[in-house]
Amino acid sequence: MLSSKVIHVDGVFLGTAIVSASLNTLRFYATHESVRALHNACMPDFSMLYAQVKSLFNRSRLLAPKTA
Repeated sequence: MLSSKVIHVDGVFLGTAIVSASLNTLRFYATHESVRALHNACMPDFSMLYAQVKSLFNRSRLLAPKTA
């Protein structure tokens, strides 16, 4: 692992984008249950990875049951 970048949306820590030297890509390490589907997903750049993680997180919030 060369370096990593934290990914959070609206103050919620969702995971980490890990730069892999051997693949020249970013691998996502999911820490939040709502984005587990993207765990270990590889993408060529941070903005693309961030957009996918944010989209999945926001979709999960819309589908979550509302509590009183």
